[in-house]
Amino acid sequence: MTLLALAAALAHPWIARGMLWFEAEWRHPYALIALVVVPLVWWWGTFGQDRRRPRMRIGTAVPLRHAPRGWRVRLRDLPGVLRAVAVVFFVLALARPVSVLSDQSIDEQGIDIVVVMDLSGSMQAVLDADPEDLPKKMKLPKNRRLTRLDTAKLVVQDFISRRKTDRIGVIVFGKRAYILSPPTLDYQLLSKLVSGLGLSVIDGSKTAIGDALGTAVARLRRSDALSKVIIMLTDGDNNAGRVSPEYAIELANTVGCKTYTIQIGDGAEVEVLQGHDPLFGNPQYVRRRYPTNPELLQRIASKTGGEAFIATDAKALSESMHSILNHLEKTRFEASMAHHEDLFALLLIPGVFLIGLDALLRALFLRRFP
Repeated sequence: MTLLALAAALAHPWIARGMLWFEAEWRHPYALIALVVVPLVWWWGTFGQDRRRPRMRIGTAVPLRHAPRGWRVRLRDLPGVLRAVAVVFFVLALARPVSVLSDQSIDEQGIDIVVVMDLSGSMQAVLDADPEDLPKKMKLPKNRRLTRLDTAKLVVQDFISRRKTDRIGVIVFGKRAYILSPPTLDYQLLSKLVSGLGLSVIDGSKTAIGDALGTAVARLRRSDALSKVIIMLTDGDNNAGRVSPEYAIELANTVGCKTYTIQIGDGAEVEVLQGHDPLFGNPQYVRRRYPTNPELLQRIASKTGGEAFIATDAKALSESMHSILNHLEKTRFEASMAHHEDLFALLLIPGVFLIGLDALLRALFLRRFP
């Protein structure tokens, strides 16, 4: 009973938080098995090593039975209790409880958007820009110039930061299309995912525009938003994939997905990083030409009710995204946002406190002398 009373007293500030602990989810529930050692810890601290001391033989112990007991004698079992309760806290912390602080329903004006980003090899082409043309700065290695992908990532991150109530997802594609994130309201996570994109993430040897558009439509097929928008950023032509662009257009119209396309580059020669100078380490660039298909992108946009843009520099790319922002209409939808809190620290702190209190008591007040 003493063990339970002490645990309840220490946990009172956290119990006062209501049903927080009863609704907690345990990330590592198997760690709770370690609670079986708690009785052993209590027994060892109470009857184990701390009770081993030299004994003295006397004729009779009757007078000692009626002798008054000091507070140190009454507290001699406390270290075992402190250690046992501390172990309880440590085991619970190891199980990593996580609580849902709030699961609030949001009823806002917004739309469902899927941004489709090209990660094919041609996105490594240089797309120089003045700092004023970029929504924010990007840290690059010395002497390395901005690429089409670098600029696209900055522009998409800026686009995400300007949305407030729109669910946004991201599809990336090269030879195949992949879902980076389904439509979500977690803009911070989404921006972090976009920031980590690179050309080595997927096979970028070809460009599957049809697959990418079809995958985006599939993500929006079950959306309850009245307005569904796809924004595709690419610098190439469809030369891979199982889904033809024409069939993807039909799917988009069936689901009601308005598609905006942004062609990065105009098919002219561009500079591409080939390697570095072996003597000084400076980057070396060569000029290459990557084919584009503006007619295809124009057809995708016009047949789905969107608009096509061509961006030959960073400023034009940023302006294209802002123009799309101005075109997006609003609709209402309901969403749920859950905020989670990791509770292990609330258990770890009292456990450490109890261990410290145990050490302090044994060092200053409950010292044993042979």
